[in-house]
Amino acid sequence: MFHRLAGLALAALLLPQVPALAQPKTLRIAMTAADVPITNGVPNQGYEGTRFLGYPVFETLILWDLTRTDRLATLRPGLAERWEQDAADPKTWRFHLRAGVKFHDNTAFTAESVIWSLDRYFKNDSPQFDAAGAAVVRGRVPGITGYRKLDDHTVEITTARPLSYFPYLVVYMPMTSPAAWEAAGRDYTRLATAPAGTGPFRITRFTPRQSVELSRNDGYWDHGRVAKLDRIVLQPIPDANTRLAALRGGQVDWIEVPPPDAIPSLRAAGFTITTGSYPHVWPWVFGPGRAGSPTADVRVRQALNYCVDRAGMVELLNGTAEPAVGFFKASDPNFGSPANHYALDPARGRALLAEAGYNAGHPLRLKVGISASGSGQMLPLPMNEFVQANLKEHCGVEVTFDVVDWNTLLGALRVAPDQPAWLGADAVNISLVSSDPSQMARWFLSANFTPVGSNSGHWRDPRFDTAFGALETERDPARAAQLIREAHERLVDDAPWLYIVHDLNPRAMSRRVTGFVSPQSWFVDLNTVDMQ
Repeated sequence: MFHRLAGLALAALLLPQVPALAQPKTLRIAMTAADVPITNGVPNQGYEGTRFLGYPVFETLILWDLTRTDRLATLRPGLAERWEQDAADPKTWRFHLRAGVKFHDNTAFTAESVIWSLDRYFKNDSPQFDAAGAAVVRGRVPGITGYRKLDDHTVEITTARPLSYFPYLVVYMPMTSPAAWEAAGRDYTRLATAPAGTGPFRITRFTPRQSVELSRNDGYWDHGRVAKLDRIVLQPIPDANTRLAALRGGQVDWIEVPPPDAIPSLRAAGFTITTGSYPHVWPWVFGPGRAGSPTADVRVRQALNYCVDRAGMVELLNGTAEPAVGFFKASDPNFGSPANHYALDPARGRALLAEAGYNAGHPLRLKVGISASGSGQMLPLPMNEFVQANLKEHCGVEVTFDVVDWNTLLGALRVAPDQPAWLGADAVNISLVSSDPSQMARWFLSANFTPVGSNSGHWRDPRFDTAFGALETERDPARAAQLIREAHERLVDDAPWLYIVHDLNPRAMSRRVTGFVSPQSWFVDLNTVDMQ
């Protein structure tokens, strides 16, 4: 009997070994958004929506290079393998499309699908016109006057005036499958459950207000960059302490914006904390274009910038931010040499307010629209309460808040400051991107007053407009850099915003998460991320 059992055991050892089925590598991310961003190709919820449900699924002709941490993210070829500005007509740009790309529904990406997507955003009478998606894209990409197909792999786009920075706008026009829209009965609400882009991940499950699941696109056109993860599950958790509890309890592997006071204990417990400089500013956007707003007076705008304790705010945030005294960081070569050097200086702030007619007997009163959470908003309630207390203590300014949902607040970026979406406010607290000259044009150029662009406060400064107008046609890099500095000096001295902090993009992750790079960008590359 013993010999028979031994023989059976030996035979079992000699049989081919069947490996255990590998468990799918699933990364669970808790976003700051109050809801799942729209999944039909044009995500809402600000740039956090684009970060997680934009580029990973729906790509653009030009993409961000998110591989480095030592410099601002630059551009790289995406669905267009190359592009050029027409030498004879600088208002015209030509894009040469990548061959062999397929949407997630296995239909071909061609010039026709580019035109279809552009009609979705820019042609009001097209069958596929999408009012909600158009509002997002037009706010980010002003100035397009026409486009046409030259052949199956070439598309031409024209702008109202020469825009030297136009490639930086192209990254905000996502491409979606026309066939998927047809299959959804030409209904963008139904398309949200079965959309098709060209990205490294596809949407495979969508539960409204709860979660969305992405699965790896094994047929991704960039064969060297096929994602390592099998799945990503995205969950909206707007409350920072709830996100923290989910990470500590093992319900998620990655949280955006951990509470600053929890960072030391997270590190001690073995969680990975990533921070890094990136092109972001957390301001109050003034509404000088709203009739009757005290922020129409430059002395008021400058005074408020002298009444805030930015160092105290950085301390409140446990070092996860740095003081903002302009649109760019003070260390940026493009900062220039403005006349104003903002710091906490109550005497100067009160003097400017007195010149504008405000004093203890007639205090300045402001209403500010804010949110309880949102993309890039960090911890908006305690931060805004800190600014409110600062302005009262140092300069006698009385501030009231209108607290609304993040997506509601984003509506202010798309309308004039006298419209209801501006909440009747004198300013709105919306954290914004400062990555390149196209963003300066978007937020500050008078030609981009909302609803044409995103200059939602309707601030106008002729000297800024002149410098920036010259920049749009300048081809000499040295002269272009000088013009950027001149334009930025006006952004400091005429103060269209109350500059408060630049945050350092904190995230907390389980030690099982590997391969993450924290680029100097609002966006991240999920292709390189893996799970141990």
